[in-house]
Amino acid sequence: MKIALFRTPIALTMAGATFACAPAFGAGFQLNESSASGLGNAFAGGAAAAEDASTLWSNPAGMSRLRTRQLVGALHVITPSINFNNEASVTASQQSLGGAGGDAGGSNYVPNLYFSMPINQAWSFGVGFTAPWGLVTDYEGGWAGRFQAVKSSIKTMNLNPAVSWQAANTVALGFGLNVQRIEGEFTNHVNYSGALLSAAAAAGFAPGSPTFSAIAAATPALESNAMIKGADTSKGWNIGMLWDLDQNSRLGISYRSRVSYTLSGDATFTNPVLSSLPALAQGLANAVNVQKLNNAGITSKVKMPEIVNISYFRAMGRWDIMADAQWTGWSAIQDLTFFRKNGEMLASTPENFKDVWKFAVGANWRFDSVWTMRGGLAHDQSPVQTAYRTARLPDANKTWLTLGSQYKMSDAFQFDVGAAYLGVNRGQINQNGGDPTGKSNGLLSGHYNSRTWILSSQAAWSF
Repeated sequence: MKIALFRTPIALTMAGATFACAPAFGAGFQLNESSASGLGNAFAGGAAAAEDASTLWSNPAGMSRLRTRQLVGALHVITPSINFNNEASVTASQQSLGGAGGDAGGSNYVPNLYFSMPINQAWSFGVGFTAPWGLVTDYEGGWAGRFQAVKSSIKTMNLNPAVSWQAANTVALGFGLNVQRIEGEFTNHVNYSGALLSAAAAAGFAPGSPTFSAIAAATPALESNAMIKGADTSKGWNIGMLWDLDQNSRLGISYRSRVSYTLSGDATFTNPVLSSLPALAQGLANAVNVQKLNNAGITSKVKMPEIVNISYFRAMGRWDIMADAQWTGWSAIQDLTFFRKNGEMLASTPENFKDVWKFAVGANWRFDSVWTMRGGLAHDQSPVQTAYRTARLPDANKTWLTLGSQYKMSDAFQFDVGAAYLGVNRGQINQNGGDPTGKSNGLLSGHYNSRTWILSSQAAWSF
């Protein structure tokens, strides 16, 4: 959310909108962390491996390979580092520039829980709890981009019951329904001093006139705090196919539908108290508080993108090899528009996301009947285009390097751990927050250096 008052209507921008509170770790604000067993391979072959009940997320048809009931729980500790480096930022009118914002990342936690069970020789049923989308960036309050973003939080929780059907000896099909909850919170500062001067100009006091200059001199460095909160629950679906090419190799294809939301919530403002100002400035402040920076109910339509995944898995003695291509239809998000509940448009911000691919390869080495070692490599494209990169989502292309291992205590219990390093390309930013004059929000100009570490653990119980 960005709020600018040197133009009308007020500009509010929200970078997107998981009960798991986490930064964006896949493309955009997609969370790929669906299992620790998959993380060790950079999720390569996810729609074809069907190693445990977490296949319910990547391809529900894979449940056909699980011949006992299984409960799987996983926890991911995700620690991003997101640092802005100033190059040519410009101050907003009546304001100081501010600092670099500190590290906008921080440690976060993403849980997964899955259950699957065979019903008969042909049918299986399962249910999964996941957090497929998420974002947290949180800057120091006095930073240079405070009029564009301070805190951005997107939380989702997805409930996914599914069935699989062994349609033929070599082909299994899967189908699932998804009930998904989304919550978003976005804060920033507002250039209140600039808002007063904008109101003065609108009232007929020309910039440079004695009255206008007197108001400017009496009201420097004033800021408001602004927050948008919204939430909704919606539905989607997913399907998959698993095809055994021969005894040792298989191909998986899966699709997840878009999920469309109408977020409902509130925009709230905390404005400075200006009891000591001259009467004219007091009148302008009252007008700003009532007409522009007034609390209101809001709505916004948001679409989470569709996902297509094609995976290959092959067992070769003590080795498994995997490959994966995943397409995400981020072009579903072209802008983010907010309306007051009375129908008045509060803001509309272009995002212009593009569709992207994630390519991954991975391998397992079965050291013995107890230990399996994993490795993976992936290239993950970002939907964010440089010209539209914002402080809320300073995303860029990523490279995944992953390692993992599995310990099989018995036929009933197995444990997985995984670790990943995500190197993020340097992300240039040159953002005025929707105000081409730069007076309301200033100009945030520089680049981001970012990286992420992920540590995951998982337990699976077959019974």
